[in-house]
Amino acid sequence: MFKDELKKLRLQKGISQAKLADDLGLSTSTIGMYESGKREPKELELLELIADYFNVNIDTLVSGQLSATKIPVLGRVIAGIPLEAIEEIIDYEEIPHSMAMTGEYFGLQVQGNSMEPRIKAGDTVIVKKQSYLENGEIGIILVNGNEATIKRVRIFEGGIALVPNNNDTYTNEEIETLPVRIIGKVVELRAKF
Repeated sequence: MFKDELKKLRLQKGISQAKLADDLGLSTSTIGMYESGKREPKELELLELIADYFNVNIDTLVSGQLSATKIPVLGRVIAGIPLEAIEEIIDYEEIPHSMAMTGEYFGLQVQGNSMEPRIKAGDTVIVKKQSYLENGEIGIILVNGNEATIKRVRIFEGGIALVPNNNDTYTNEEIETLPVRIIGKVVELRAKF
């Protein structure tokens, strides 16, 4: 657990809570609360600062209970419904705690074969919830308020294309009127065999 790892690293370095607090720009009481387990750092930047200070990686620092975070795997995503309200949770996956601290994530079971051979029906993709994608990234996109589709996005001056197999292309006007809305970026694939 974080509290135990922090105390162990501090003692190995042979420094007091006050010295650690001063070096990190924190209060001594904050370090005391971390080591007693009453509080934990919530920001990834602070965890990175502490990990760098002790020259360890974040996963070592948050070993134990915090090493993984469970996220829901959804069977489908529908427009206008917050992810937290969807009752069609079909499974759970774990992601590293360090990843979970960078945003909101969910899993989505792939339906259909439009992304084969790389991503197949029944696979689970891990998605970071966000409303934008860079050109060429794979994301989850809602079109016309229907269920989500997983596609690679090609952005061009006149709109966006959803690639590859169906080659759906939407103009900027259609993006607004249908609407076409990006809801997340695919960051990982978990294939089933």
